[in-house]
Amino acid sequence: MANVVYPLAKQAFLSAGLDLTSVTLKAVLVDTGAYTYSASHANLSDIPAPARIATSGALASKTVANGVFDAADVSIPNVVGATVEAIVIYKDTGTASTSSLVAYIDTGSGLPYTPNSAQVDIAWDNSASKIFAL
Repeated sequence: MANVVYPLAKQAFLSAGLDLTSVTLKAVLVDTGAYTYSASHANLSDIPAPARIATSGALASKTVANGVFDAADVSIPNVVGATVEAIVIYKDTGTASTSSLVAYIDTGSGLPYTPNSAQVDIAWDNSASKIFAL
């Protein structure tokens, strides 16, 4: 699988239903042994709870420029659980069934990762595509 923006997130971008710079976005570490990406998935509840290993705080310093999304690097303390093979960015509403999935990232430095109770530092790509580009 390659990194991908969820199709329903793309639809929300095009209909002005999702402004990445004004909503609360978080990153969840995902065990792909318990979750398989599907283009039809829309909400955090589509990722089974056992597949959600740990969740970041709100992404900060979010920017969108020339179709490219970026944010400040983020840390998640004391991560334990199954091996992490992917990171999913989602719009957090406080409720899994209404928290929209934005991007699925399974290709990058440090993936897969085996949790060992240590802090996980997510350093987003600094190339031209940053976190993702449309």
